[in-house]
Amino acid sequence: MIEGARILEQDSFGPKVYRLRDGNMLKLFRRKRLLSSALLRPHSRRFCANAAALQELGIPTLQPLRLYRLEDPGRTVVLYQPLPGETLSQLLRDNDISWSNLQQELARFINRLHDSGVYFRSLHLGNIVRTPSGQLGLIDIADLQFRRRPLGGRLIRRNREHFDKYLRKEGLPFDSASLWAYCEAIRTGRC
Repeated sequence: MIEGARILEQDSFGPKVYRLRDGNMLKLFRRKRLLSSALLRPHSRRFCANAAALQELGIPTLQPLRLYRLEDPGRTVVLYQPLPGETLSQLLRDNDISWSNLQQELARFINRLHDSGVYFRSLHLGNIVRTPSGQLGLIDIADLQFRRRPLGGRLIRRNREHFDKYLRKEGLPFDSASLWAYCEAIRTGRC
């Protein structure tokens, strides 16, 4: 399957994500510890379940096509159709969009996630995609959790901290304070 594929992401253990010749993606998952919850529910299954749950909420995301188990019992693979579009990180770097023009739209999207009980520990500009139809959607969704109620203040703060850490790590010169002010204004009905 990976013949002629391009490696998009890898770590010290090897390739993690391939773009196949047909445009589909292959994501490899490995169990990090011998004894873990991934033994009963592999990350690949969680990845597929998260895609289905996001689709139920009307949030654009990737489309899993097939789940594979490898000979190594700690490894599984998901074949999926990527979410068309570009990440917000790409759009900002290529100057296709400005930070000031993006903030209100992004604040509404983040609030929608939080109000829907979506806790995404990897919420950052590299995992939010603007689709060709102009909607915002999510990728790299293995670390996503669904709560029965809207997220509380503690989890919202954790999402914000992770988002801000990503901006610093990637060297993106954006001040997120105004984004969080928009989020708060929308949440309290002032915007």
